[in-house]
Amino acid sequence: MLLKALIVDDEPTHIQGLERYIKWKELGFDAPYTAESGQEALEIMRNEPIDVLISDVSMPVMTGIELVAKSKAIHSQLQVLMISGYNEFEFVQEAMNVGAQAYVLKPIKVEEVESKLTGFRKTLTKLKQIEDQAQELQQKVNGSLDIVRERFVADVIGEAGVNLEMLHSWDGLLELPSMPREIGIIVFGYDQFHTSGQDARERVVIGTGFLKAVHVGLSDYEHIFVAKTGADEIVALHINLTPMERASIEKQLAFIQNVMQEQYGSTVTIGNSRLCSAWEEVPLLYKEVKFMMARSRLMEGGQILHYDRLEESDFQQFRLREEVIPEIIGLTEAESDVRKVVDYVNNVFDMLLSQPAMLFTYMQAFGMALLSELARKQKWNKELGGEMNLQMWQKLIDCRSEAQIRDVVLDYIQRYKVIETKGEANQRHNLIGKVTAYLEAHFQEHITVKQIAEIHHLNASYLSVLFKKEMGKTISDFLQETRMNKAKELLRDPSIKVYEVSEQVGFQTSAYFAYLFKKTTGYSPQEYRDYH
Repeated sequence: MLLKALIVDDEPTHIQGLERYIKWKELGFDAPYTAESGQEALEIMRNEPIDVLISDVSMPVMTGIELVAKSKAIHSQLQVLMISGYNEFEFVQEAMNVGAQAYVLKPIKVEEVESKLTGFRKTLTKLKQIEDQAQELQQKVNGSLDIVRERFVADVIGEAGVNLEMLHSWDGLLELPSMPREIGIIVFGYDQFHTSGQDARERVVIGTGFLKAVHVGLSDYEHIFVAKTGADEIVALHINLTPMERASIEKQLAFIQNVMQEQYGSTVTIGNSRLCSAWEEVPLLYKEVKFMMARSRLMEGGQILHYDRLEESDFQQFRLREEVIPEIIGLTEAESDVRKVVDYVNNVFDMLLSQPAMLFTYMQAFGMALLSELARKQKWNKELGGEMNLQMWQKLIDCRSEAQIRDVVLDYIQRYKVIETKGEANQRHNLIGKVTAYLEAHFQEHITVKQIAEIHHLNASYLSVLFKKEMGKTISDFLQETRMNKAKELLRDPSIKVYEVSEQVGFQTSAYFAYLFKKTTGYSPQEYRDYH
């Protein structure tokens, strides 16, 4: 199928040259559409499926930049080639920012344009292939309930958690029970370390047989959703099973183990979760079972395990060490609102205190571990922080109740955040002050964010984030605002010509300066001068 191109230029001879000398058919294009203004080009694009736009940058009424921005809203995959003179390169940069893919400089060389068109054709072909593959995949998903169930299980046990909107979207595909009374999971883990000598082909064969064995073993139960969640792991999510069904499944678990042992000489460890009634708890169920299986495998593989027979405090200690404390540390570093950090820590203490077997000494050890990790992460005012740390550790040692431990930890977190926030704010303020002073002193020069970052020994992305946070605007916006303010000042002096103003505020061309000045102020430079 031939692609469709549109040439836009206010000079008819330029259009005629491209029409005549480009080998359109050989490149896979129909004879091009043409337009002599941006308005005419937009009208064509609203009525025709244009694939490639070739436009001059500098045109009256509507520039090439404005045309590209509006064209992309009509055809999102439109490929754009800009044509510009050597002194219009800033226009080209702006065009690239709004969606142009390539440019050529005047005088135009036919081979350059043809090379760009060839590249565009390859890009559009790949985009079409991706689109076709996505549609094909969608059809396969719609036609395969197993794939849908696999994706559902992966979503439910995932770190992102479960929400009502997600469940509603899955309900349309799977007809989930509206009121789940009991939800549980069974994790099947292929004991890889017993058969580490297998080659790739054997592993693929065993993996396929493993999934088939689980599917066959659990095929008689309506609300069980099976998913392959890893190379050696399968998860079965079950909803509202009757006591009789749960007892029956126990026999099927042994059947699956026997199949794997007899056919492949492989052992499988199986972990049964406790039951819960809320979808939000399922990711925790999965973690609990994984922990139980990992600990059991240290001694022996090929077992059938039940989480309700595991000592609960074992897993809680594991979670506090591996998940809760790192989560609190991450929150104190990322969250500016200390109340959110305090609320989270309060919830952790509520969780701990709700467990009847939780020992006072363990609570105290948790508080010490958290304070130690926060002290290690402390960035600002080490001397003051060190003194505070010693005081708080002594207070923790002197605590005689769980409530006192909670109060000490929460007090420490609030003091810690005050010190950290003030230190960060002061350093950020001083740093950004240096950057703005540099920009105001060098606004006439061609400055990039990367150059500024290198001068101040920072990563460019990090500097951009800090600047926006401190100033409420990007570095580019600040630099442009500085240039425009200086331009306004110079334009009030009638002895300075407009093109001289353009040069003095750092623009290579007066045309691009005029374009940006009008975009910023609503007036052309001459209109602004006349008014003032």
